[in-house]
Amino acid sequence: MSGGRDASPGSALGPDAAGGGWADADVPAFWQGLGLPGLYDVHVHFLPPSIQRAVWGVFDAAGPKIGRAWPIRYRGSYEERVEQLRALGVRRFGTLPYAHKPGVAAFLNGWAAEFAAEVPEALWSATLYPEPEAATYVPELIAAGAQIWKVHVQVGEFHLDDPLLDPVWGALADAGTPIVVHAGSGPVGNAFTGPVPLRRVLERHPRLTVVVAHLGAPEYGEFLTLAEEFERTHLDTTMVFTDFFSAIDEAGAYPDALLPRLADLGPKVLLGSDFPTIPYPYAHQLEALARLREREPRLDDDWLREVCWHTPRRLVEGG
Repeated sequence: MSGGRDASPGSALGPDAAGGGWADADVPAFWQGLGLPGLYDVHVHFLPPSIQRAVWGVFDAAGPKIGRAWPIRYRGSYEERVEQLRALGVRRFGTLPYAHKPGVAAFLNGWAAEFAAEVPEALWSATLYPEPEAATYVPELIAAGAQIWKVHVQVGEFHLDDPLLDPVWGALADAGTPIVVHAGSGPVGNAFTGPVPLRRVLERHPRLTVVVAHLGAPEYGEFLTLAEEFERTHLDTTMVFTDFFSAIDEAGAYPDALLPRLADLGPKVLLGSDFPTIPYPYAHQLEALARLREREPRLDDDWLREVCWHTPRRLVEGG
């Protein structure tokens, strides 16, 4: 194992690696065992209260875009959720609003900017939608300092290569600002999901800095290929490898055959959690990542250090 660490309590494998079932109280020992200052989680959601309630209602009802029971574990106020992240040692986190129809992006972006101004750990996050106004508000927010963007085509039901977005992708490519894209067909695919639309965008804007959410589940291989082919295409780990995600159906489990290629990507994989919209403790995502070395030895402490801190920090903040 890299660095000479072992699976003893407090090591990078976690304080309860032998007994399983990590608790959130164990998380600081995980990143301390890696010698990190904390965690850098790009895939966290904070939304305006009215929209947050609506989103949670969709999950509670296991609606057609969810397709299965999906209990929300962290349902407190946004102040309570910020304190939970601080207690875990999450030093920086995105808020990742996502527009689901025309005219919503401006409201979400205004709220997210205020949130980032009030919460020092929050990355200034923004969203966009294929609408004429996007050609104006995206460059304006880039110039103002927005740090990370989010689009969700499974929810928003739009094509990534919509002509209205071409100038937007160009502006983001020039700026190098990362954009987290939920383009995979999980949990329920539709006519807008899958790797083909993103490939078309990347072929036109190869320098676009993309973070494919959920490792592109369930089209893992196709999105992995995009990350191999395009210099600034990355993947985030959100929910993948957890027991919940792997048990959804056979397609939910990440194939062992792809793990060597994931290791070969090097520093192009970022930590994501989907907090608060997860049905298990935050710690379980880290537990799932730590036990990957049992399936691919190169996904070791050095890999975890890159995933949990160095890669997302470098991607968002530079240097």
